[in-house]
This record gives sequence, C-alpha cells and structure tokens, in this order.
Amino acid sequence: MALTTWLTYFAATLVLSITPGPGVFSSLSSGLHHGFRRGLWNGVGMQAANAILVAIVSLGLGAILLASEALFSAVKWLGVAYLVYLGVVTWRSRPKGFEEDRDDRARTAGQVFARGFLVNITNPKGILFFAAILPQFVDVARPQPAQYAIFAATTFSVDLVVMMAYTALAAKVFRVMKEPALLRWVNRSLGGAFIAAGLALAGFRRAASAAA
Repeated sequence: MALTTWLTYFAATLVLSITPGPGVFSSLSSGLHHGFRRGLWNGVGMQAANAILVAIVSLGLGAILLASEALFSAVKWLGVAYLVYLGVVTWRSRPKGFEEDRDDRARTAGQVFARGFLVNITNPKGILFFAAILPQFVDVARPQPAQYAIFAATTFSVDLVVMMAYTALAAKVFRVMKEPALLRWVNRSLGGAFIAAGLALAGFRRAASAAA
C-alpha cells in the first residue's frame, strides 16, 4: 500500500470522525451523564459496530446491502427511530450535575456500550462509507485482507481517539455546571441535536450520497 493512499484515507477518516453527527452527539451525551471512564464505553461500542461493517465489506457483502433498497431503507429508518428516541430521552432528562458515584449506579458499562453500538450500526452513512468508499482505496492487485486490516485499524484508532476527546470535553466541561437552568439547556441542546440528526437521516438518499 502506498503511503499517499493511506494518508488520504487517514484524512478522510479524521474529517468524518470530527464532523458533528450522531456519534459525536452520543459521545458528548455519554461524557455529560456518565463521566469520562464510563462514557468511553460508548466509543468502544461504536468501534464494535465499525468492525462488523468492515467485515461485511471485506467479505463482499457490502455491495449486496447497497443493492437492496429494502435492506438499506430498513437500516435507515431504524437509525432515524433510534436517534429521535435518544433525542426525546435526552431532552427530558432531569437537570442534574455529574456525580461519579451516582453515575456508576445509574447505568452499566454494557448499556453505554450498546448505545454507541446501535448509533453506529444503524447509520446508513457509515454503511455507505465502508461499502462504497473504503473499497476504492484497496489495491486489487495486492493481498486484500492485509489492506482491509490496515484500513480497519486506522478507522478504529482515529474514530476512538476523536470520540474520547468529545467524551472528555463533555465530562470535564459540563460536569462543573451546577445551575439547573444551564444543565437543562445542555440536555435540550443535545436532545435537539439527536432529533435533528434523525430528521436529517430521514431525508438521506443513498443514490444522491453515492453520486456526491
């Protein structure tokens, strides 16, 4: 694999990870409500979903998923429903400051992991990236498993570090907030962001995105 190819993929992954979207909102929400250590499981769950998507593409099943309008639409609307659900729950959350002991009893690491996993596995934009864009970086004249492994490791590393940064930002900045009115504003802002992401996903069109 040429270094320039890897650097181009690295840049694309970095931009995709940093750009605000469901994953970023989920990381901010996890950091706010669960603190840094527990909130990290959200990012780990997201990478588990990415691992499944990369495996699907490496086995040649990505093309089947993209070709099936029914399957792709089902994933999209599951993603829409889940994001709107997260938005409503976050919007309605009680305005309370972060307290680590109380947080540890509030939700298990497994639940935080599952939330990150569901956010990513139901995001058709992620599916499109791995199924339609990732293969373009693969040199078919060379062994493909090693190339997919390198790209997968790059994706997991970059995305996890970025999500860790967003989680830390929320845990360190938002946790010092004590005013109920301010905390309510934060919850509603994150809830509104989830709902907006869900509505944007509802208008997401596979063909248009692929052409872009």
